[in-house]
Amino acid sequence: MSASTPPPLSRLRHAAAASVSGLPRQFWWLWTSTLINRLGSFVATFLALYLTVDRGYSASYAGLVGALYGLGGVVASVAGGVLADRFGRRPTMLIAQLATAVSVALLGFMTDPVAIAAVAVLVGTASNASRPAVQAMMADIVAPEDRVRAYSLNYWAINLGFAVSSTAAGLIAEHGYLTLFLGEAALVLACALVVFRKLPESRPEAPGAAAGADGTDGVGETADTAGPATAAAPVSMLTVLRDGRFMTVVGLNLLLALLYQQAYVSMPVSMGQDGFSSADFGTVIAVNGVLIVLLQIPVTRFIEHRGPTGLLIGSALLAGYGFGLTALAGSVAMYAVAVAVWTLGEIINSPTQMGLVVRLSPVHGRGRYQGMYALSWSIASLTAPLLGGTVIDHYGADVLWAGCAAVGTVAAVGYGLLLRRLPERLPGRAHPTAVVAAARPDAPSETAAEPPASSPSPSASPSPSGTASPSDTAAPTA
Repeated sequence: MSASTPPPLSRLRHAAAASVSGLPRQFWWLWTSTLINRLGSFVATFLALYLTVDRGYSASYAGLVGALYGLGGVVASVAGGVLADRFGRRPTMLIAQLATAVSVALLGFMTDPVAIAAVAVLVGTASNASRPAVQAMMADIVAPEDRVRAYSLNYWAINLGFAVSSTAAGLIAEHGYLTLFLGEAALVLACALVVFRKLPESRPEAPGAAAGADGTDGVGETADTAGPATAAAPVSMLTVLRDGRFMTVVGLNLLLALLYQQAYVSMPVSMGQDGFSSADFGTVIAVNGVLIVLLQIPVTRFIEHRGPTGLLIGSALLAGYGFGLTALAGSVAMYAVAVAVWTLGEIINSPTQMGLVVRLSPVHGRGRYQGMYALSWSIASLTAPLLGGTVIDHYGADVLWAGCAAVGTVAAVGYGLLLRRLPERLPGRAHPTAVVAAARPDAPSETAAEPPASSPSPSASPSPSGTASPSDTAAPTA
């Protein structure tokens, strides 16, 4: 090793520091609340097992309760987005988290089947209502050039928390399922406490707010920077539905979400038909969580300043053909290889897609746009079990996996057609840098200047420099 080459440990430390530096303090508190919340995600994972094993209900009843839980998520996706825009991100998160804690604890004491089903709807609604607000707040407080990295770190926290909670829940359940319900309620309350104590409101002022003496529109943007969107009418759900480009992204994400849901619905059925045990499935699906925890941050450092077009096309193909490989799997090892392929697609897609969603969303309509995006996942969780089960029953598992490859190909073509004409600056979308500065109390008071039109841009993504301003260098405090 030459004297000019830093040792591997030094390079690793530098890479780790670069992965977490430059993000505002509020982001790390939001990240901490996400991690705490996911550490307590016991009930959704073990609800079917609780109902069939502990309560003795049939599998069909457990499926009905699961569907009602998902139905609550569908309602919450839209309602949570509207509330985040109308009343603010912070109140929406607090109300949703408090309602989740109460409803989850209540579900643990329910014994009547009708009562269990009714409370399951409440749990599904409350637990999903905060998601649009969390994503909108993240877009508010993180600079555009750091958003892919921020969403990646958040996704990493979600999967790390889920991996720990899934392992811990099995041990806790040995002492009674009620402990799971009360434990989740306690951790959700801890999450709400973090939001209450550490996270200020980040919602930009409503469009048309009175301009200040400095000529800004009230959120730190000048008329020259924001353009006509600043004085536009408030965004409604009808506005979202009429946004053809954004709704195309939602539709393409729905296709990919239907694929990813098959991992938890159709893949265990397919493995069971091939003679594999539930322990084999547990081993295979664990590959997904392990790879996300190990690779999400390194992969994000590679992709964060690249344009979204190639990344989304590639991730769709990896997802489709990763699930397609399942048709060729005849051993646990081959199933694990298939999981590794579509997991890589998931790792690339998640932060890139979230960055695109924010880019397509008007500043004052981020909550509603995030809600519509979350709705695609909720619809997938409802419909994927029905689609997967029907195809397997009537045509066989191999046809399902071949269909997954076809769906991934369609999604990839869709992204290619949509993004090839995506402009660098979208009409009706305010320049985001100044809005971020206004949403963050620790940001400088000066309005960020827009780069000159002649400045070269190496990719379709925001500024690839990655240079953090002094106000962005707050180290994580949690």
